[in-house]
Amino acid sequence: MRQPLNVMPWLSGLSLRAQMGLAALAGFVTSLGLAPFALWPLALVALACVFLVVSAAPSRRAAAFTGWAAGTGYFAFALIWLIEPFMVDPWRHAWMAPFALFFMSAGLALFWGLATGFAHARGRLAFIGALTLAEVARSYLFTGFPWALLGYLWSESPLAIYAAYIGPHGLTLVALLTAVSLATRPLRAAFLGYAPFAAVLAALALAPQLHQDTRASATAPLLRLIQPNAAQHEKWDPALVPVFFERQLGFTEAPSATGQRPDLIIWPETAVPWTLERADTALDMVTQAAAGTPVVLGIQRFDARRLYNSLLLLDGTGAQAALYDKHHLVPFGEYIPFGDSLARFGLRGFAAQEGNGYSAGPGPRLIELPRIGAALPLICYEAVFPQDVRAAPARPQLLLQITNDAWFGRFSGPQQHLSQARMRAIEQGLPLVRAANTGISAVIDAQGRVTASLALGEAGFVDARLPAPLPPTFYSHTGDWPVLALALLLMAASWQRPRTTRTRDPKSR
Repeated sequence: MRQPLNVMPWLSGLSLRAQMGLAALAGFVTSLGLAPFALWPLALVALACVFLVVSAAPSRRAAAFTGWAAGTGYFAFALIWLIEPFMVDPWRHAWMAPFALFFMSAGLALFWGLATGFAHARGRLAFIGALTLAEVARSYLFTGFPWALLGYLWSESPLAIYAAYIGPHGLTLVALLTAVSLATRPLRAAFLGYAPFAAVLAALALAPQLHQDTRASATAPLLRLIQPNAAQHEKWDPALVPVFFERQLGFTEAPSATGQRPDLIIWPETAVPWTLERADTALDMVTQAAAGTPVVLGIQRFDARRLYNSLLLLDGTGAQAALYDKHHLVPFGEYIPFGDSLARFGLRGFAAQEGNGYSAGPGPRLIELPRIGAALPLICYEAVFPQDVRAAPARPQLLLQITNDAWFGRFSGPQQHLSQARMRAIEQGLPLVRAANTGISAVIDAQGRVTASLALGEAGFVDARLPAPLPPTFYSHTGDWPVLALALLLMAASWQRPRTTRTRDPKSR
């Protein structure tokens, strides 16, 4: 790649190990742009440093290793919450936590390594296009894992609202473009290179989508979110199961501060501690506590020998009005690939309480909520996937997420999960309502603003009115295709440039 700064010679003179160390450090600092820190200006500077170190690599192989190191540093801290499930039963599983975190981080970083190796000596446009395509690829391949996308560096910034037009991968491209511009001198050239994109963003800022009123009206449906705060190591304890269930019943029947009964009550994922086939008495108790109000709740159910992680809607009479089975399961969390064979070695899904894991439901579907309208159910992990939300058979009135973030601890995991849920609301121009076992339960408007919430680690309930939806967004129509086309165009443009040759440094080894 061309040398954008006069510090490049000393970077080129470093050994490959030193370059990889610097890249890993820069990747680590880049992850501080994500929730809960949201230090996005610092993250963009660190991402610029990643570009500089990768640019200094003397060969395609060195560029790939350096990019891989940057990705490993980024994911190692961005996904630090991965150790939490292993601490639920530490005597059995804690020893696996560092291995899981390292191999997950190093595996995801392969996408970065392939991108930086491919873009070697092709210039700035190739770096931006290739790394954008790498983030898209990891969002789709091998069931996908779009957690901690580079685009989420903007999630707590004013630019988050542009997800309504360009989606999370468009925000990734803008983050890379900004970082590369920061690393380019002279500053005038950097400004001129970024100016066309800044002009587009400025024009979009005037668009009606960003200036519509999404506040809930005084007559909007009143929702109640239930948060029992059952720690994961206690959630299935036989002595505590009735405590948490009674707590949810108490929150369900509690009077509202407004004096009005809610139009809908929402319990979190797996909130009922018995499978659906054995829960008749429990569901009768829920119906009695709700006093005629429909209730959405998370429950497990068997169908023949298959176990499902499900969302159940009880109408005001207690009848089962709708049932949704989670379809996008967490590998190694809710099911084990080749589970029947691996079960012989004691490997089972963490989140499944029966057998070797959950079975997947048929896919996205809508449920009709009385007095509210159509909702798209999302169970936990499913809210991470923008493509799954777009796959709904029709446009709903709201996105409805139930989750058990107790698995993620009380540090970065639940904060990042909420941040990504906010992005789904912006992308679709729809309100999103989430009930979380240990938090953060929240009502989010169609522009990603939290209008009501319960703090992490707090037991209680919150009543809030449903914000209004916006018209369908540009992203809801187009998805990721425009960004894919632009990234490929950048790659094609860079391919027309002559390669920059560089003498291999004898210190690189």
